[in-house]
Amino acid sequence: MKNVLFLCTGNSCRSQMAHGWAKYLLGDKFNFYSAGTNKHGMNQRAVQVMDESGVDISKHESNTIDELPVRHMDFVFTVCADAHQNCPYFPGGKIIHIGFDDPPRMTAHMDDEEQILNVYRLVRDEIKNVIKDLETYMSDKHE
Repeated sequence: MKNVLFLCTGNSCRSQMAHGWAKYLLGDKFNFYSAGTNKHGMNQRAVQVMDESGVDISKHESNTIDELPVRHMDFVFTVCADAHQNCPYFPGGKIIHIGFDDPPRMTAHMDDEEQILNVYRLVRDEIKNVIKDLETYMSDKHE
């Protein structure tokens, strides 16, 4: 099976949600991983909104690329601009950028927890819609 990595800056939110959705929806077709250019720990709001959708990422760990159990990646999806600009070289791997809004940054000025969670839910659902079409992004037709 091909190895697929979701790469973000801190491996705490967007890459973790993508990893969770990918395993949930396509886990029988690919080996999925997530990592960050740094590691910031798991974002508990991301864990909460994924759990609301029936996807448990509570056991995921925030990792850097050096901590991945495999070195070769067939596909690397950068899910934020910083990771895309600072993406390390993956020999033989196809780098695909699909940026998503950053919930922690978008909610930094908010105080209402339900309003904050709604932002996370919106990004969660956007990520799910992309993951549903992940194989299209992997094909040469999506250049």
